[in-house]
Amino acid sequence: MSSGGAEDDIPQAERKTVTDFCYLLDKSKQLFNGLRDLPQYGQKQWQSYFGRTFDVYTKLWKFQQQHRQVLDNRYGLKRWQIGEIASKIGQLYYHYYLRTSETSYLNEAFSFYSAIRQRSYYSQVNKEDRPELVVKKLRYYARFIVVCLLLNKMDVVKDLVKELSDEIEDYTHRFNTEDQVEWNLVLQEVAAFIEADPVMVLNDDNTIVITSNRLSETGAPLLEQGMIVGQLALADALIIGNCNNQVKFSELTIDMFRMLQALEREPMNLASQMNKPGMQESTEKPARRENPHKYLLYKPTFSQLYTFLAASFKELPANSVLLIYLSATGVFPSGRSDSEGPYDFGGVLTNSNRDIINGDAIHKRNQSYKEMHCLHPGDLYPFTRKPLFIIVDSSNSVAYKNFTNLFGQPLVCLLSPTAYPKALQDQSQRGSLFTLFLNNPLMAFLFVSGLSSMRRGLWEKCQDYLRKINRDIAQLLTHSRSIDQSFLQFFGDEFLRLLLTRFIFCSATMRMHKIFRQETRNYPESYPQLPRDETVENPHLQKHILELASILDVRNVFLENTLDDY
Repeated sequence: MSSGGAEDDIPQAERKTVTDFCYLLDKSKQLFNGLRDLPQYGQKQWQSYFGRTFDVYTKLWKFQQQHRQVLDNRYGLKRWQIGEIASKIGQLYYHYYLRTSETSYLNEAFSFYSAIRQRSYYSQVNKEDRPELVVKKLRYYARFIVVCLLLNKMDVVKDLVKELSDEIEDYTHRFNTEDQVEWNLVLQEVAAFIEADPVMVLNDDNTIVITSNRLSETGAPLLEQGMIVGQLALADALIIGNCNNQVKFSELTIDMFRMLQALEREPMNLASQMNKPGMQESTEKPARRENPHKYLLYKPTFSQLYTFLAASFKELPANSVLLIYLSATGVFPSGRSDSEGPYDFGGVLTNSNRDIINGDAIHKRNQSYKEMHCLHPGDLYPFTRKPLFIIVDSSNSVAYKNFTNLFGQPLVCLLSPTAYPKALQDQSQRGSLFTLFLNNPLMAFLFVSGLSSMRRGLWEKCQDYLRKINRDIAQLLTHSRSIDQSFLQFFGDEFLRLLLTRFIFCSATMRMHKIFRQETRNYPESYPQLPRDETVENPHLQKHILELASILDVRNVFLENTLDDY
């Protein structure tokens, strides 16, 4: 009797294990699906919900590890189901990165996605006659590729793309589904994205340079004694992309991709643990300053953009800066008006959708209407009540020269060239040269110099010299007697300091480069204007650029005495 009772007890314990697993699985799916209903803007409403979701997935992951044998025997747990749980955890970490801009969570997402691949959790999916399971596998690959791109793990990306290509070929061969074209388009997009960045090959061993363009310990020039700058800190950034035909992957254009990395620190290598992010005690201070919080907006409508702007503006802490980065097609004024105000110079188009009035699309030739999704300088006036830093990369960036600082708060607009020399125009699909300078100034300098290979020692020498140039630009800017105070107010923040020094380096390089000298449209500009003789046309800086060109043996593409041309 006693032995029989013991035998009866075992199935009961196993049944409870299965019941508990099913409960955790259902609860995790319910919470995960609820994430998409959370507002994308605002930083407070979603924190506790994410914490609960992580909590359930922590329990679920540990539970399946502890009871694997029972779940295999009694529940029929398949390896692809374990893979799906791990994939969801990877997604959670990735979305937490998007919400917080903390790059260490990218490493956490990578560790889970990588484990799925190493342990072949999805290997048996192709043997089952269920196309929806194969789609789960394909989506996992696409998400893994995005995380690897953001972490600059290009070798892994290339392996994943090859594997994804094979999986798509097998999928389309076995199942006659309607999404074949879409998956082939995904492959084309990621291939174009990888090809978009200019490549530098080191001749020593024929390796390709993989650079991280996030802020490192030696990234921004240090503030030296005597530099008088403001104490503002960059807290929020809106990164907006809507450029015609520009390569993109997963609603991230190449320009957006470059700018988001320019606004992040190098990720910390945390040991992968299923702790709940964001749930630490408030007394725990981070070891270093956080990244500015970012919103990535691909082709937002005007109402969406204004909603995100208002949310950022509302939650901006005291003594903080809001950055707006616009990479978008220009919208030009349809005609001259009698009084030229902030809505008469055009702007940038954030979304290509046409609104319909009385059944007819509004065309540019109809001058009685303005483009609804055009962001005009005047649209940003309400937000100049707080410190505002604007970067406009567009064929109509100069519309933002016509800004007025109504509230006396620090305000700077960095504006791209509105056109590029003909020799470079066919590169626009691969991203803007202006944004490349803000993201990776050395690679941009090499690109305009026509270089794609060099010795490793030369590459390192150029990096060191560029750091020296950045330090000297910082001194030029802070020692200028006629510079607008807004520039100095922003110069105390590491990210903004780096963007400003790179902007001045970009402007000086283009003003000295022979093919850019054909038209002034080829030059970046700013609001307020920088004192040219003390910054972008300073002889000391010009000497540095010529020296960098000499190191690279490309001095012939630059003008020796640029000041004589004025």
